[in-house]
Amino acid sequence: MKKRLLLLLTLAILSCKNTPEPLDKDSDFDLAITNIGIIDLEKGDLLQNKTVFIKNDLISAISDSQSNTSTATQVIDGTGKFLLPGFWDNHVHFRGGDSLISANKNFLALFLANGITTLRECGGDMTSTILDWQQKIANKQLAGPTIYTSGPKLDGKNARWEGSLEIASEEDIAPALDSLQLLETDFVKLYDSKFTGELYLKTIKAAEKRKLISSGHMPFSVTLEETTAAGMDGIEHLYYVLKACSAEEDAITKDIIAGKTSFWASLDRVMHTYNKESAKTAFATLKSRDVYVIPTLHINHTLSYLDEENHDKDEYLYYMGDGITKTYEGRIKSALNASDAVVKTRKQLDSAFVSLVKNLQDNKVKLLAGSDCGAFNSYVYPGISLHRELKALVKAGLSPLQALQTSALNGAKFLKKENIGSIKENYKADLVILNANPLENIDETKNINLVIKNGKVFKSLEQLKTTP
Repeated sequence: MKKRLLLLLTLAILSCKNTPEPLDKDSDFDLAITNIGIIDLEKGDLLQNKTVFIKNDLISAISDSQSNTSTATQVIDGTGKFLLPGFWDNHVHFRGGDSLISANKNFLALFLANGITTLRECGGDMTSTILDWQQKIANKQLAGPTIYTSGPKLDGKNARWEGSLEIASEEDIAPALDSLQLLETDFVKLYDSKFTGELYLKTIKAAEKRKLISSGHMPFSVTLEETTAAGMDGIEHLYYVLKACSAEEDAITKDIIAGKTSFWASLDRVMHTYNKESAKTAFATLKSRDVYVIPTLHINHTLSYLDEENHDKDEYLYYMGDGITKTYEGRIKSALNASDAVVKTRKQLDSAFVSLVKNLQDNKVKLLAGSDCGAFNSYVYPGISLHRELKALVKAGLSPLQALQTSALNGAKFLKKENIGSIKENYKADLVILNANPLENIDETKNINLVIKNGKVFKSLEQLKTTP
C-alpha cells in the first residue's frame, strides 16, 4: 500500500507541474542537446554526435557536436544516448464516465513518463473532458501528450458503448457528422456492435465526401473491398483483414446478413478457409487504397490468455486505481467462463494475427502501433502497453526499425499532421532520449532517459520512482 501511494503521489506531482519554468528571453535557444545519436526513422540511419537546438517547442537547428551551445538556456549532454521522435500510441481510450475522470487524467503522466508524446484517442464517453485536456495541453496549462481524438464513436441503434452517436437510419448520418465537425474532432471512428452493413458503408461515404479521415471496426456484414472502396482510411484490429483473406469471405458475409451465423461463431471458419490468393488480393487492395491497419497484437494476446496468466502482481496495477481495475472484471469473467472451444479459438486467432502482421508488412501495407489501452481493457496499461505492442510487432517478424515507424512516423502520416513525428528542422520538438539503441533491441524503447514535450523536460518512470 505504501508503495502504491508513493507512486501515485509521484505521478500526481508530475501532473501538477503544468507550466514550464520561465526561460531566459535573451537566449537564442531554450534547449540544446549535445553529442546525441539521432535515429532517422524514415531512412533507418543513425546520425552520430549531433547537437539539436530547440526554441519555442520547435527544432531550430541540427548541427555537429562542436556547435556553440552558450546561447542555450539549458544544455543536456546526450553522449552515448539516442534521440527519437516522441512515441505515438495510435489507439487509446479515455472512458468510464464522470466517476473515472480523475483516474483517466492520471494516465497523462504515465504516457509522458513512458516517452509517449502523442495519442490517437479512439472514442469513449468523456469527449468534453478530453477536448478540455486537449486545449490545456496545447496551451501548456496541463502536462500531457498531444491528444488527437475521434470524439464519440459512431454505431448503430442501441450501441454497446456509452457516449456513442447512434445511426439508426440514413437520416442520422449527416447530423452525426455535423456534430463531430462542430466539435472539431480529428477523425471519425466507426464501431460495429449494432451498425447495419448498409448504413455503415453510407456513413463512410458521407465522411469521405466531407474529406474526413475515418477508421474503425468493420461489420462482418460487409467486405473489405466494399469498406475500402467507400473510403475507409484505417482498419482497427485484424479480425476484418483476416476475413478478407478467406476464400469464403463473400459466403461468410452473406451468412452474416441472413442471420445464419455471428461474428464470433464465424471466426473458426474464417481461419480454416485462409487462402493465399485471397490474402494477396486483400493486401493489394489495402496498399493501393492507402489504408492503414492497426494490429493491436498486445491486447489480443493479453485477453486471449486471461485464463492462464495471473496479473495480480502486475506492477502497473498500482497506477490504475480501484475504479479502473473494477472495469476489468467483465472481460476477466467472460474469459474464465468461456467454453473450451471459445478459448481455443481465441488462442488460434492470436497465432493467426501474428502471422498476418508479417504478411501485411511484407506486402507493404501501412501499419500503426496502437495498444487499445484504457478502462475495460483488462491489464492493458496506458504507457507501457505501447512498448509491449512494439515488441509484439518485432516478435511477429518486423525489424525494430519497421516497428518504430508504425508509431510516430506513420501516426503523423495517417492523421495528415505536418511538421511532427520526425526529427527535422522546424518540426515540433516532441522527443524522447533513450539510453541505448532500439534499432539493435526493441526493448530499449523502455530504457528512457528523458522526455521533451511542450518545452519541458520530463523524467522517465524509473527516474520518478527514485525521486525523493
